[in-house]
Amino acid sequence: MLRAWRASPDAAAKVPAALCQPLISGFSWQSEGGFSDRMPAMQSLMAQYSYRDDPLVPAFDDSTPIAVMDAECALCSWGARMIHRLDRSGTVRICPIQSALGSALLRHYGLVAEDPASWLFIEDGMAYADFDAVAQAGRRFGGIASLARGLMLFPGPARAWLYQRVARNRYALFGRGDLCALPDPAFQRRLLR
Repeated sequence: MLRAWRASPDAAAKVPAALCQPLISGFSWQSEGGFSDRMPAMQSLMAQYSYRDDPLVPAFDDSTPIAVMDAECALCSWGARMIHRLDRSGTVRICPIQSALGSALLRHYGLVAEDPASWLFIEDGMAYADFDAVAQAGRRFGGIASLARGLMLFPGPARAWLYQRVARNRYALFGRGDLCALPDPAFQRRLLR
């Protein structure tokens, strides 16, 4: 089916523009409605560096990318270790959502900091979430990590549905971990607390 869709010359005209944009922000997964209520998540609703104008977001050095992740999730801890291994430049910093900066950034982008259903990858002032964040991080790191960009082959609604299932069940599936307790000094230097 995907092959037929891609081969159709008029397929691009049938796809809503919102599904073609990987940048997201200004959304909430806490919607009480159905799947369609979450579709605006695929749109870029906030301007580049919009958090700079938000008085609730503490000032921070945004000259390098930041991954905002759940420090109590074992899957997120694994993801943070992968960022540490794959980021050869050593510039990507990791911000736990449990920190003041992490929770403020999540709130700025419409996520509930106390019960996050996503993570953020902020690069050049633009926020990416869910599998879009994984793909963006993979693009940045290159090499084997660039395979993560393959996630973009799936339609936006399918990516959102799958990510949501994993995110909502992450503690049951993978358990809890403590991102900030990882002993590696080089990893600890990446953390924004």
